[in-house]
Amino acid sequence: MNKKALAILMRARMRPNNSINPALSPLAKEMNQVNQNSPDSQSTGHAIRCDSEEPSEMRTNDAGNCEREFELVRTSMHSAISMSKTEDLDSILHNFSEGYSNLSIENRRKLLLVLAREYDLNRVHVRELIKQYLGLELPGVTVDKAQGSFSEEGLFSSFYRIERNLRHTLRPLYEVLFDRLNTHPGGLRFLSILRSDILSFLTEENISSLRALDSYLKEKLSTWLSPAALELHQITWDDPASLLEKIVAYEAVHPISNLLDLKRRLGVGRRCFGYLHPAIPGEPLIFIEVALLKNIAQTIQEVLWDSPPIPENEATCALFYSISSTQPGLSGINLGKFLIKRVITLVIREMPHISTFATLSPIPGFMQWLLSKLASQTKLAESDMSQSLAEGSSSTFWENILKPEEEKALMSISKDITSGKNGMEVMFNLLTSTYHKWTKSPELLSVLEPLLMRLCARYLLQEKKRGKALDSVANFHLQNGAMIERINWMADRSDKGLSQSGGIMVNYVYSLEHIDEFAYSYLSTGDIHASSDLRCTVESMTGTFHFKHGLIAYMSRL
Repeated sequence: MNKKALAILMRARMRPNNSINPALSPLAKEMNQVNQNSPDSQSTGHAIRCDSEEPSEMRTNDAGNCEREFELVRTSMHSAISMSKTEDLDSILHNFSEGYSNLSIENRRKLLLVLAREYDLNRVHVRELIKQYLGLELPGVTVDKAQGSFSEEGLFSSFYRIERNLRHTLRPLYEVLFDRLNTHPGGLRFLSILRSDILSFLTEENISSLRALDSYLKEKLSTWLSPAALELHQITWDDPASLLEKIVAYEAVHPISNLLDLKRRLGVGRRCFGYLHPAIPGEPLIFIEVALLKNIAQTIQEVLWDSPPIPENEATCALFYSISSTQPGLSGINLGKFLIKRVITLVIREMPHISTFATLSPIPGFMQWLLSKLASQTKLAESDMSQSLAEGSSSTFWENILKPEEEKALMSISKDITSGKNGMEVMFNLLTSTYHKWTKSPELLSVLEPLLMRLCARYLLQEKKRGKALDSVANFHLQNGAMIERINWMADRSDKGLSQSGGIMVNYVYSLEHIDEFAYSYLSTGDIHASSDLRCTVESMTGTFHFKHGLIAYMSRL
């Protein structure tokens, strides 16, 4: 094993740390001095941990030290926002970013709340300006054609002045911090870490001021990370080990099992492309893996395990089988859309014999949706409908998602294998069995395949949230202009694949002449474009909805 292989193998065992670790600044030295001077650190020889479980006296001292550290970072943050002397700004920003990385999780949360609330815009001033603006009389406008200008131009000067003041006042003070960090060495990476923390705290508690802070920072990052500022880089085995380790560590769809697997994904018949930014050198913000094939693959085993690959000049299909982000703080910023389009453009230029661009994608939300549906509908089916309606059940309707022949097939399964009062309960018990036992029985597979394929097609084509596809991966590709081509049975037999989608994967196709059209129709009206074969998979079925105010039979095209 050469030096590079050894470096990748050893370093990839640990996921890269998002924290910043610059050389000690005066602020860090001061913090260290605080810790070293405390009785606890002198007696134990270890740095103070603010979240450690220790006797009450020690925890009191720790709390005091943590509070002092917090105030130091808060002071440096205030200086970074308010300071006008640019010669000292780099040192202050360095102190702040380093100090923040050393804070406990709770103190990070507290500091971000201070930033969001105390450095927000001045709404009193905004209201005053709006009152002034509404109090102005809008003059009539006449055009002096001979002079080519507005003869009453001067009458608008008050409007221009207040509008200019409003634009300035509507900018929160924390924008100054973001802008200054963006031009500071390592600042863009730090802002990504900052937003990652904000998103983490928002999952715990939806705080409006923190949500506004996140929204503003997301807009800033979207501007700074525009495609024009990003470099498309083809990642190969010859790249530095420090870059390749990040590919291993951040591969989120199909984990890289060993060095041979990594080398295969970067070798003949395969491509890997990433977006790099000058402010974050040597680390792709996002990367995509591509397989060059004769036809659109139906299983991930074909892509990852089949060897040797076909000669590249025989390939007609570029299959995108994995796209991964390395920066949690860039969540919601659609770099993948631009990456896919630029890769397509590059492949067409370098390999004109490639005519098909498709994906082999997971369906991460399918089993969660299906099991939730089965559990809730089974519970409703067990209760007496008249009693539920009389008591005002919290669920609005009951739906039998099984066709009569599917119900019959499920109920005919031997009781030695599974049990249930109805088809939906039997199906739920099968799909939640330990070690996915249902996948090892040809009898169960023959019963479940047509049923799961139909419900998966329904999930992709019809289940929506706010007018868009419920599945996150489907929403990503559809808003980028893809169409749903085909769903594939037992395409991913890994534990993750079976848990997320029952082993089913989907092919999305990017038809070059329709990408913009499909993207526009999906984003504007929620239309999902799919192949005729897939739509035929979802057949008409008669079912029953039980509403609170009565029983309604329906015929729907699922």
